[in-house]
Parts: sequence; C-alpha cells; structure tokens
Amino acid sequence: MNYNLTDPYEIARYIKESKKSTPVKAYVNGALENCPMGNIEWYGSGTFFILFGESDEISTFLLDNKDKIKNFRIENDRRNSAIPLIDLLNIDARIEPGAIIRDKVKIDKNAVIMMGAVINIGAEIGEGTMVDMNAVVGARGKLGKRVHLGAGAVVAGVLEPPSKTPCEIGDDVLIGANAVILEGVKIGKGSVVAAGSVVVEDVPEGVVVAGTPAKVIKHVDDKTKNKTQILDDLRK
Repeated sequence: MNYNLTDPYEIARYIKESKKSTPVKAYVNGALENCPMGNIEWYGSGTFFILFGESDEISTFLLDNKDKIKNFRIENDRRNSAIPLIDLLNIDARIEPGAIIRDKVKIDKNAVIMMGAVINIGAEIGEGTMVDMNAVVGARGKLGKRVHLGAGAVVAGVLEPPSKTPCEIGDDVLIGANAVILEGVKIGKGSVVAAGSVVVEDVPEGVVVAGTPAKVIKHVDDKTKNKTQILDDLRK
C-alpha cells in the first residue's frame, strides 16, 4: 500500500498496518542436517548451525527438535518492531557504526551520520550534512544541505502529538551540541544555534540564537563564520 510519509496520520497508519517483527538469530549445537527448516534461513553443517527467522518460528523449531540439540543461544535486538532499519548499502554517505536509522528516511550524497545518531521515519538529511554523535532527528525532520547537527542535539519529531508541520532546518545551519529544536520550528538558512539552546519559535536566516528559550543575539558575521565553518574533508 502507498503511504504519504509527510503526514503524521499516514505514518501512524503505516505503523498500525505493518507486520510486526521480532527477528532472532540462533546459534545451535545440534544434529539438524535433515530437519525441515520451513521459512527459517540457516547456515551450517554437521552439528553447528546458525538460524535466522521470526522468534515464534525459531522457538517452535527448537522445541520440536530438542532431542537433536545439545545447547543453543538466541540473540535479538527488537520486539514487535513495526519499522525495519534502512538498507545502508545503497546510500552514498558515510554512516558510522552504532547509528540507528529507520526505513523510509532520505539521506543525500556525502552526508555523515556519526556513532549513536538516531534518525526516525520520514526524516530527510541533505547533501553534505553531518548528524553528529548521539544527535536525534525525529520523525519527518528535514535537514538541508551542509547542516551540522551537533553532538547530542535534538530536532524534535512531529508524530505524537500529530502536527502537520515538521521541523525544517535550512541549508548551512549549525546547531550546537545538546541544543533542542522543538516541534514544528523552522531554522533559516545560514543561522547558528548556540550549544544547549532550546529553540521554541522560528529563526530567521543569518542570525545567531542562544538561550532557553533561544533569542536572537546577533547576525552572523565573519567571526562567527570562522568559528562555525565545516570541513569538506570530513564528508569525503
């Protein structure tokens, strides 16, 4: 079915109607060579096998064949998950270990997603943008080109409670570490959000904001540009 993932109600419908999944991996010490595997994906021979499948299928298989199994170990990292993680292999960006990126996310060329970053469904990450360590881009959040979202910063999602207006971060914006951009806020092109700020209303282009709640403290000048320039080499 087709879903409009710019609409929070459509995202909610997508989650409601998706098949919930609890995938597991099982390491099995047992003589399973001639056992029917059904839908289970398996690798191995002799008395060592690795099984991939849904939790209920794996559990049933292990129980049905317990007389052939000496011992086993099961690993899983989610329960009744509605949205899979994105397939990273076809994304022309640098994505470091430990980033959590849901499916239905758009990541443009030469973006950088650092360790521990979280990007939720419907988000868009522009060309050359960096999402730094442990930063969060909530559902439907939009980051323009060459944005730097600092470590621990949050661009709030707009899914629950629902809002028709996602957060939008303009091109060439720098958001400092641990800053928070609240639901529906728009940050104008070239602006700077100081570290630790909480932004509760729209920010115009080319200004510096700071504080809780964040207020405009000056326009971006040459000194600010020198302090906030990005490095192209980090995006190669």
